Amino acid sequence: MIQLQDVDLKLLRVFMTVVRCGGFSAAQATLNVSQSTISEQMTTLETRLGLKLCERGRSGFRLTEHGLATYEAAQRLQLAVENFCVDTDALKKNVSGRLYLGIIDNTVTDSASPLPQALQAFVSRGHDVHLDVYVGMPAELEERVLDGRLHIAVGHFPLHVPGLTYTDLYSEPDGLYCGKHHVLAGLRPDDASLKQAIASSRVVARGYLQQHDLRMLSASKAAATVDNIEAQAILILSGAYIGFLPIHYAARWVARDEMHHICPDQFGSRWPFCAITKRAAVPPTILQVFMTDLMESYRLAQQAANAT
Repeated sequence: MIQLQDVDLKLLRVFMTVVRCGGFSAAQATLNVSQSTISEQMTTLETRLGLKLCERGRSGFRLTEHGLATYEAAQRLQLAVENFCVDTDALKKNVSGRLYLGIIDNTVTDSASPLPQALQAFVSRGHDVHLDVYVGMPAELEERVLDGRLHIAVGHFPLHVPGLTYTDLYSEPDGLYCGKHHVLAGLRPDDASLKQAIASSRVVARGYLQQHDLRMLSASKAAATVDNIEAQAILILSGAYIGFLPIHYAARWVARDEMHHICPDQFGSRWPFCAITKRAAVPPTILQVFMTDLMESYRLAQQAANAT
């Protein structure tokens, strides 16, 4: 088993910078060293690990299979080191370091989300912290929290994964939409031809909710499948497809008459949004502080909603 030394940690940081920049030449400015120095450092790291990490040459920079696995392991190591620093700083009653936060895509227009208020409260504490935010799909966010690349993620997670803690926050309503040029845009909810028009429409389904979307519309198959909400909206706006969107997200196009909300009383669901964290005996201090602010923001949002 390889015993890591200080020099290995420095070389791993060089390697991670090269990967993020996309090559030796591009990393020169960030690392403030010459390309030949970077090449020597990478060769030393590969020798230390006994692995070929990347291909470099006229064809460009490319990670090997071992290189990709090493990069992911280095990310986890970096997070572990930062967690150690955060926890030791906490002994001095000072919270610092990086918070790795994951968010599901296109929730910025959701007024029910407690995230903006939580982030404001968190940074206003005066902590010496750096936020590292990653936007991804539900399964991808779960994977990253589980393997340690994220401290926490907020979104809708249809399936619960062992090893993660799911803390309920709020729910997001969705509805069925079509573009302004779709035949359904001109039909009223009580129109006799509505059911047939829906049945004959092309359906675009969300990959992680495909069976639900098809079941809601009594459709046997999807004509298109997407893995994020923006792609869903693009296909609906084309006028060639119907599909489900979060109501807050679709509101801008409905207001401009570019989208039509189909039978709001008949088609729609409310999806629970959760904060997910990795099960641990003692979570990192920086995560504990952020969770406190997140849950307090959620409580205040609930109070405001109940008062209206």
